[in-house]
Amino acid sequence: MKILLTGGSGMLGSAVKRELDERGFESEAPTSSELNLLSTISISSFLGDYRPTTIIHAAARVGGIQANIDNPYSYLTENIRMDSNLFSSAKDLKIQNLVYVGSTCMYPKDRDVPLREQDLLSGPLEPTNEGYALAKILGLKTVELVSKQFGLSWRTIIPSNMYGPGDHFEPNRSHLLAAIIMKVWDAKRIGAKTIEMWGDGSSRREFTYVGDVAKFIVLSLKNLDELPQYMNVGEGVDHSIKEYYEIVSKIMSFDGEIKANLTKPTGMKRKLSDTSLAKQHGWNPQTSLETGIRETVKWFESREEVTFIG
Repeated sequence: MKILLTGGSGMLGSAVKRELDERGFESEAPTSSELNLLSTISISSFLGDYRPTTIIHAAARVGGIQANIDNPYSYLTENIRMDSNLFSSAKDLKIQNLVYVGSTCMYPKDRDVPLREQDLLSGPLEPTNEGYALAKILGLKTVELVSKQFGLSWRTIIPSNMYGPGDHFEPNRSHLLAAIIMKVWDAKRIGAKTIEMWGDGSSRREFTYVGDVAKFIVLSLKNLDELPQYMNVGEGVDHSIKEYYEIVSKIMSFDGEIKANLTKPTGMKRKLSDTSLAKQHGWNPQTSLETGIRETVKWFESREEVTFIG
C-alpha cells in the first residue's frame, strides 16, 4: 500500500502520519508548496509521479466561528476547489482507496438528539459556518458518487470536533478547546483574574482526541471496501462550553473568573454524534477528556514560540 496524505502538517494529518510511520506504511505527506491542491496541474503532476494506491484527504481550510463568519465565500470556494481538483485526478487515475475527512458541521442545526448519518441534508445548516459546511457536503457526496459509479473504495469519516497536539491556537483559527487553553495560558502569563467566554456557556459540544481518530483511520485502510459510505467518529459524550472552561482552568491551575460575553455568538445549542455505526466497525476511543487536555496543554507549553503569543 502506497499512501498519499494531504494536510499532513495539520493536527489530524500529523497524527495520521505518526500512525502510518509507526505501523510501517509507505507514505508521503507533501507540504502545500510541494502539492498545491488549488492547482490541477500540481495535483496531476504529483499523483502521476508518486502513483499512490491510497489517499487520505485531511487537508482543508478551517477556522473558528469568527473566521467562518468573516470569510464564508473563501471557506466555501477554496475547500470546493481543493476537493474537486484532487478527486477528479484521483478518479482519472483509478486510485482504488480514498478516505475523506468530513465534519459534523455538515449536519442540520439545532438538533437536540445525537446526529445520525441519515440526518445529513435533512434541514438548514448553522449560518455561522454555512460556507464550510456546504463545501464539505459536496465533498462527501462526490466521494459517494465516485465510489458507486466507478467501483472504487472511497469512504468518508465524519469526526466530531477534535483537539490534541498540533491544534491551532491562534485567535482567528482556533476552535473551542484550543481557544480556551490559549486564553487561560495568556491570563496566567499576564496575571489576569478573568477570562472571556463567548455566549452564556450553555451550548454543548463533543470533542474527541485526535490520536484516537488518527488510529482508527489508519486501521480502517485494510478494509475500506467493507465500511459504510460515511460514518460518524466521536467521543459519544458532550459537555457544556462552560464545563470545558472549568475543566481546562482546573488542569492549568487557573482560579480566576470566567466572564460570559453575551454579545458574542454561541453557535448551535448542541452537536453530539451518534457513533453506533462506527462502533460496529471497530471504533473504540481510549483517551479520556482530562488525559487528552493534559497532553494538549503539555504540547502547547513545550513549543518555543508559545512565549511570543498573547
